[in-house]
Order: sequence, then C-alpha cells, then structure tokens
Amino acid sequence: MDQAGISELQEPSVRPEDILRIPDKYFHARTVAIVTGAASGVGRATAIALAVNGLTVVGIDIDPRRGQETMEMAKSLGGRGILVQADLTKDVEIQNSVQQARKYGAIKFLANIAGIQHINSIEDFPMEKYDLMQKIMLRAPFYLTKLCIPQMKASEDGTGAVGNMCSIHGHIVTKNKPVYNITKFGLRGLTQSIAAEGEGKIRSFTVSTGFVRTPLALSQVPEQARQRGISPEEVVRTVMMGKSQVKEMMTPIEVGNLFTLGFSHVGKYLVGGDLLFDGGMAKTY
Repeated sequence: MDQAGISELQEPSVRPEDILRIPDKYFHARTVAIVTGAASGVGRATAIALAVNGLTVVGIDIDPRRGQETMEMAKSLGGRGILVQADLTKDVEIQNSVQQARKYGAIKFLANIAGIQHINSIEDFPMEKYDLMQKIMLRAPFYLTKLCIPQMKASEDGTGAVGNMCSIHGHIVTKNKPVYNITKFGLRGLTQSIAAEGEGKIRSFTVSTGFVRTPLALSQVPEQARQRGISPEEVVRTVMMGKSQVKEMMTPIEVGNLFTLGFSHVGKYLVGGDLLFDGGMAKTY
C-alpha cells in the first residue's frame, strides 16, 4: 500500500489551522455547548472546534480516558472543555449530564454526535444490537433535546440550537446497514420536529456527510472487505468513495466546522435544514 493509502486508513489529528473560527455574540465562555461522543472522531473534533471558538464545551462520552484527552486537546488550543462520563442508554446519566452542564453557564447548543455501527443483513441482525443503536442514536438525542430546550428558553434571549449528526444514510441507504439507515432517517425527522416547535428561536439542523476518517468508519473497512471479498483499499476506493465525485474521505474537523457554522449567526436561516456535504453521493446516486 502506498503512503496515500495508509494515511487514508488512519484518523487524522486536529490541526489549529484547520479549525473554522467565526466571531459570534454567543461564542464566549458563559455559553455552554454539549457535545456527545466527544472521545473520538467527529465528536472530538466538534468539541475542540467549538471550544476554540470560545464556547464552554461539556463533552459527554462513556470513555473517560479518551474523553479527557479531547478536553486536554481543546485546552492546549486555548479552549475550555469539561468531560462528563455518561452512558447514553441510561436516563439517569443523561439527566445528570445536563445538570452538570448547567453549572458552567447557559446551555444554548447541543450537538448529538455519538453513534455506533453494526454491519449485517436485516434477517441476521441481532435485536440487542438494534436496541442499543436505537437508544444511543435516536432516543438519547431526543431525551437530551427534551432536557436542553427548557435551558435554552431560560437563557438571556431564549434562543438555542440543536445540531444532529446525520449522514448520507439519512438520504440514501446501503445494504447491511439497516439500523444505521433507520436511525439517520429518524434524526432528520427529529430535527424537523424541533424546528417546527422552535418558532425560529430554537433552531435545529442536521449534518449529512459521506464517509469520514473516524474510528467508526475505518473500523468498518475490514468487515466490508471480508464480506465483499476485496482488499481494504478497494473498500475505501470503490465502496465508500465509489459514488462520490470527491475521492477523499472527509476529516473529522471538516465536519466539526459545519457544526460551528450551523450554531453561529451564519446559520440563522438553517431551521430544520440539512448541511449535505457528501461529495455528490446522494444527489448523483
């Protein structure tokens, strides 16, 4: 494998020069942004990006070691981040996370990013895995939103925004990912429901990308290769990026920057909308 192929199968680091910075009246230390899945991938990059933009980030993750690494990364770049260890399948831990976040300022932003993947056909899909994915990727975002909306309404001007990590799989589906597909379509429904009730003051949006160089995506490569009888490099080139007109996987910080944009004043008219950054995969499918 050449060096380009090796780098494509590794998660990139977050470099300061890659972080989008947007001056915004709400981007300061007294405003709290909750980010789930903060220990790695898009969650980590988003937590760092929002912290660098001046927000106090409360990162939620079940992995305390890697979650704390994220907070240290944010701190090294001049941001402020606090980790709350929580299992998003447990209501009491979700409740505690929001209670903890309230201690650091006004909760105005919620980024629902945490997710897992399981690749299997519908007929062979284990129901315990179905239940787990639904809890983490649909129920937890709903419950966190339910708990955070009153906090947003109680802030100085009663505004806030919820950003949900969707996917091209919220627009099109691929085989052997039925529950991932279901949850991502569901997140678009949740997002539009939030917008319908938000009356322009509580905004919501989804971020839909193709494949991103995260542990979640990269961990799929060996199993996809085994199931399809091709090499890992071919999986990336023909399966993951085959329909994309841009033949490079996105980096986590490129996705994190979209959450920064969506939460900022630049996203003023992003009300129930979707940021589809997929290299043309969905629209040219």
